[in-house]
Amino acid sequence: MTAGHDKPRQRPRSVSINAAENLSPAYPQRAAWGTAASLRAWQAEALQRYLSTDPRDFLAVATPGAGKTTFALRVAVEQLARGTVRTITVVCPTEHLKSQWAHAAERVGLQLDPDFTNAQREEGSFFDGVCVTYAQVAANPELHRARTRRRPTLVILDEIHHGGDALSWGDGIRTAFDAATRRLSLTGTPFRSDTAPIPFVEYAPSRDGVRRSRADYTYGYTQALHDGVVRPVMFLSYSGEMRWQTKQGDVVAATLGEPLTKDMAAQAWRTALNPDGDWIPAVLAAADERLTAVRRTIPDAGGLVIATDHKAARAYAQQLDAITGEPTALVLSDDSGASDRIAAFSASDSRWMVAVRMVSEGVDVPRLAVGVYATSTATPLFFAQAIGRFVRARRRGETATVFLPSVPQLLQLAGEMEKERDHALDVPRSSDDGVWDDGALAAANREESASSALDGPGFAPLESDALFDRALFDGGEFGLGAAVGSDEEADFLGIPGLLEPEEVTTLLRQRQAKQSSKRAHTATSPRLDEAHRRRAARKELTSLVAAWARQSGQPHALIYSELRRICGGPEVARASTEQLQERISQVRRWFVGRK
Repeated sequence: MTAGHDKPRQRPRSVSINAAENLSPAYPQRAAWGTAASLRAWQAEALQRYLSTDPRDFLAVATPGAGKTTFALRVAVEQLARGTVRTITVVCPTEHLKSQWAHAAERVGLQLDPDFTNAQREEGSFFDGVCVTYAQVAANPELHRARTRRRPTLVILDEIHHGGDALSWGDGIRTAFDAATRRLSLTGTPFRSDTAPIPFVEYAPSRDGVRRSRADYTYGYTQALHDGVVRPVMFLSYSGEMRWQTKQGDVVAATLGEPLTKDMAAQAWRTALNPDGDWIPAVLAAADERLTAVRRTIPDAGGLVIATDHKAARAYAQQLDAITGEPTALVLSDDSGASDRIAAFSASDSRWMVAVRMVSEGVDVPRLAVGVYATSTATPLFFAQAIGRFVRARRRGETATVFLPSVPQLLQLAGEMEKERDHALDVPRSSDDGVWDDGALAAANREESASSALDGPGFAPLESDALFDRALFDGGEFGLGAAVGSDEEADFLGIPGLLEPEEVTTLLRQRQAKQSSKRAHTATSPRLDEAHRRRAARKELTSLVAAWARQSGQPHALIYSELRRICGGPEVARASTEQLQERISQVRRWFVGRK
């Protein structure tokens, strides 16, 4: 045993929980992350409930951005002061979060070692405990079991739902912490896409006979939104025409967001996210325009693009560099430099960061105000965690904006932001939860090439363009669609970033009414609007390529590659209808010359 732990250290009692009883739920000048001397109302209530019962196990469910870390560290200080425990072990999903927890603990007088390794076997005597990952515990659960038995220990299990990610993780933390004196489990998303039980969580049968997780304290997004603790989120969705080659060699064209089979919807979605198409550059440009509008009232507001894999993330960063004229922060994995890049971006006023891993629970940048959901993952768990990166409130009136592909699963999840969930056992996981389940997502986080396996050999995105579809806010949908770069799209992108939620709703209604009036006024015009004319031109181009493929026997993808080479000109997203028609004329002439 380390000498410094031979006897309990004398600690001053922490600030009384009653100090917070008269505070508003979100005090005006919010303290830095994890440093609050006074508690928000929900934190004080949860702490009172915890201390009044002093249970061995306690599950606190609080929406991302509400302040779970501050609550947990207050519990730790109280337990150390009472002498109930003598050391703290924090278990979290990522390496970056280890450092984040250690920094937050230091601000309230606790020294946690974020660099502790299994090879050390014991932390230094000057530490109050350690921060480890779930994977680290699973690698040697007996080591952590011995550490936990050596001294009365409080184990804080951050984002406890990760305990069900794999049998090795769940079994590992059960073995390691079964003997813990106290266990405090935290999560912002108490549900999974599967039925793997989460260790140290109580399940009880509900009226339908299904066993569901039972939290000891819950503070959901709806209540946090009402209290002003988190921001409301406005979603801006984009559709468009997609064209791709299937793994059988057929070329398919479809509109993103229209009713499609599951496979077609997934492939259309993947086509939209292809960096070589026109959909993603158009959406990134629109998101940057939105960020510019937000920064007029929130000068340090930043944006985050959530990418599917490393290759796409690098391409998106290059496109943002070209759009903004400044370097984009790129976070690919939780390696030794990733935490530093996140911290540097958080402390700066730079515009954009692109991330693959570390986004679910690892990116804590309160100034994030605009996001682009450029990943092909649609599980409720991942979506909730990803959107949670944008909801942390700093001042009253802030509204977050997240850009989405017009994919039915995502639009449904966006419309259910305020829905409370519990983790259910005994219910088979639906195959319609999303393109990936949580296990596949974890595997993809460990191996960047996993995403390419979704479509199989032979799949090839060909072309895509973007159209503004609609805005979703406060349970409502607004907008009638608009061409990218149009005045109608600009009306939605230009909504101020600092407004009360009811003011945002009013402006969205006004924008929609303006669109409706304009459409009604021009309804008798014999000309199709620009978006419809472009669709007609693209359909004609598709027919020409299909006809030549049948005649020549060449693959569609090879024909499109050759056409892009000979036609040149602007990308489709920025080409006018007249330029598209000229391209079709070039194609016709080329086909005639080849016959």
